[in-house]
Amino acid sequence: MSRYLNPYEEIHKAEAGKLPHWQQDDVMQFVTFRLADSIPQSLLRSIKRERDEWVAHHPQPWSQAESSEYFELFHQKLDGVLDQGLGECCLRDPKVRAILEDVFMRGHGVVAALHAWVIMPNHVHLVFSPHEQIGTVIKAWKGASSHRIGRGAIWQKNYFDRMIRDRAHFQRVVRYIRRNPRGLELSQYSLWEGPLALSVG
Repeated sequence: MSRYLNPYEEIHKAEAGKLPHWQQDDVMQFVTFRLADSIPQSLLRSIKRERDEWVAHHPQPWSQAESSEYFELFHQKLDGVLDQGLGECCLRDPKVRAILEDVFMRGHGVVAALHAWVIMPNHVHLVFSPHEQIGTVIKAWKGASSHRIGRGAIWQKNYFDRMIRDRAHFQRVVRYIRRNPRGLELSQYSLWEGPLALSVG
């Protein structure tokens, strides 16, 4: 049974680089990870300076409102850059995408219960219920796909994650995943939805 965030239960925090990652057992997660060359370093440094300044003025633990503000300021800004299709964009190749699709589906029901994902030319969005620590799940997906694609370490080390608060939040995420490929040809992306996502109108 997929679960939403319970504000009264313990939330576990892990650090990866300077990004905080939050997990509450098997609560659904919305995750984005990207190819290593998908964002120019100069732009990343600029966003990092803005983020560090914001964090300095918002000491943790963050409230729900502060967490939402962080997500909107920095995650959504990076999403906008990713959608420009910068970098080599090796995921535009259907053969490369097929490898990642297979990695996801082999882990479905094992390391995580998948609900929806979209593979874009240079990044991936997923919503899933983790069966293990979220960092372990992402590392397994990245490692297996990099090995099989055979182009070295293609993924950026970190990832963005956000716990799903309720049914309405889940619906917004699913609709966002569906909209993300707008403007791309069908041959340039892959979209998959499980039963729970398919129930979203």
